[in-house]
Amino acid sequence: MTDSTETDIKACVFDAYGTLFDVHSAVGKHQHRFGDVASSVSALWRTKQLEYTWLRSLMGDYADFWQVTGEALEYALDAHEINDSTLQDDLMQAYLKLTAYSEVPGVLQALQAAGYKTAILSNGEPKMLGAAVEGSGLNNLLDECLSVDTLRIFKPDPSVYRLATDAFGIEPQQVLFQSSNAWDAAGAAHFGFRVLWVNRFGQRPERLPAKPQYEAQDLNHLLTVLGIGG
Repeated sequence: MTDSTETDIKACVFDAYGTLFDVHSAVGKHQHRFGDVASSVSALWRTKQLEYTWLRSLMGDYADFWQVTGEALEYALDAHEINDSTLQDDLMQAYLKLTAYSEVPGVLQALQAAGYKTAILSNGEPKMLGAAVEGSGLNNLLDECLSVDTLRIFKPDPSVYRLATDAFGIEPQQVLFQSSNAWDAAGAAHFGFRVLWVNRFGQRPERLPAKPQYEAQDLNHLLTVLGIGG
């Protein structure tokens, strides 16, 4: 993958869940109530959450990300034979207050100081995203918070990525997009974005039609790509 300084980027656009916010922090807050299956529940919850977005898009039967997240949680708990409605409610509320990764505020502040537009582009519905952004204190560090809910279809449909170019009135190649999800990184690259895959957990690359230009373990590398600081 390329590792050179970008010069024509106008906007830095971020996936939310898994990229800015730790999706496993919801279960983490209630880990003591799970015993040794906490990690397994959290992983299955995330897997089903994503699967349901793809399947609903293919079926043409949209439901917003809050509903999808709840249905995925129901599946994950059922698969582990956990029948606890109070725990289920607590986990959903915790999902509204996911922890931001530690480098996120500093990176967004540096981008803002350097004059770049910043945005979230997410499957999340607006109230979910608003709660996560406010809870992490990122309100003043983002110019836009773009949701697929306006389109009623999920990533990686090309129309989702077009939300970002339309919001800023720029071309795809002027967007540097960050995602921790390899399939999302591929979808964005296929649309024409420059892409940094934030490979936080050492995953193997996807075998999909387009590849991200950059790969790093966290978002700090974005500043290197843009030649900011250091």
